Amino acid sequence: MNFDNQDTIVAIATPQGEGALGIIRLSGREAISIANKIFKNKNLQNVNSHTLHYGCFTDLSGEIIDEGVVSVFRAPNSYTGEEVIELSCHGSSYILQKVLEVCIQYGARMAKAGEFTLRAFLNGKMDLTQAEAVADLIASESKGAHDLAIKQMRGGFSQEIARLREQLIHFASLIELELDFSEEDVEFADRDDLKDLIRKILVFIRGLKESFQLGNVMKNGIATAIVGRPNAGKSTLLNAILKEDRAIVSDIEGTTRDTIESYINIDRVRFRLIDTAGIRDARDVIEKIGVERTMKELTSSALIIYMFDINKLSPEEVWEDLKKFDLIDKNIIVVANKMDTNPYAKPSAYYSPQIDTDNFVTLSAINEMNIPHLKDTMVRKAVKSSSLESDVIVSNSRHFEALVTAEHHLSQALSNLQSGITGDFVAMDIRHTLIALGEITGEVSTDDLLDRIFRDFCIGK
Repeated sequence: MNFDNQDTIVAIATPQGEGALGIIRLSGREAISIANKIFKNKNLQNVNSHTLHYGCFTDLSGEIIDEGVVSVFRAPNSYTGEEVIELSCHGSSYILQKVLEVCIQYGARMAKAGEFTLRAFLNGKMDLTQAEAVADLIASESKGAHDLAIKQMRGGFSQEIARLREQLIHFASLIELELDFSEEDVEFADRDDLKDLIRKILVFIRGLKESFQLGNVMKNGIATAIVGRPNAGKSTLLNAILKEDRAIVSDIEGTTRDTIESYINIDRVRFRLIDTAGIRDARDVIEKIGVERTMKELTSSALIIYMFDINKLSPEEVWEDLKKFDLIDKNIIVVANKMDTNPYAKPSAYYSPQIDTDNFVTLSAINEMNIPHLKDTMVRKAVKSSSLESDVIVSNSRHFEALVTAEHHLSQALSNLQSGITGDFVAMDIRHTLIALGEITGEVSTDDLLDRIFRDFCIGK
């Protein structure tokens, strides 16, 4: 990516397709000048920042394209830190493209993916974690993902990382100073204080790493396969959870031949529910393909709902299924269905080392009995012991990788301190730690890193 901040960039900032309104965004030195040539009724060069103005948009010949509103944001008090103009038109694709074309004719160039937010980062309006949170906010499809992105946009994660780096930089500078006086055998950095600091930072970093599982679930949702033998009620359960007739339900065994997927948000967590073909020895080629797809979902899903008919399977048969389908060590919920037809069944009879009150749910899918309890269990199994209310949750794999690197070098620095190894090795590990933490917020960055982050943004943001 070419990081040229001298050009004035332009892009349509609203989604493709017709709508009531559409917005063209300009940013750069000539943004106000270009807009002033298009906009009639007022001289934008003389207006204050953060003001709105109604008038006409015209082409190079002076012909009116549309009527609309211009928003003016003067540097440095704008999203990008530059002069920013937003032209609000009617949402016709023709109008938007025409206004965009005129902006380019007057000297703007098309913005690249994420270039507005990239400029905000380069101009110090936000750090990398906040920039990435912008993309996450746009892509959020659940309250959990939205709340997580908002927290990161407000800089909570960045502040914690900055605090850690500041403490380490203090000791690193003292150790580096010692190296300059190595012949005099002096110590400026108290080794015991440094050990205590490293231990505290390691505890914090490990907590951040552990939060990644929750953050990943909140951001990307969790694939949840509903599996079991034919006619266990899997499709009925899918419909009950969704509260809609998503899957065909029949008393005939083997009705579901292919996987059926649907999404639902439960208590801020997004689930991708996958209804699968019943697992048995296939009776025809199509059913065989369906069973093969079921087995594939078993290996790739983060949460498994194993469902059985309480009237048909004994505890021994359920345990055998878990073993046969390789579900022993999976994140699993065991669901006993059709309890309305067998109210005297004892759930405890099915308990085993893999099944207990924590992951065993009794219900009647057809009557939607106990579905709320199943949903609660799904959320609990998805986020496990992590807190949904935590101020700092890691949701970005790039941040997680950097934390892994930082933990490695900090652990090595602590080991070297405890072994009495010379300060230059300790200093080297602390430097590597500072680099890893700096890459998270962008205090340490490369063109390749920035390209990897911003190339997945939408045009206009």
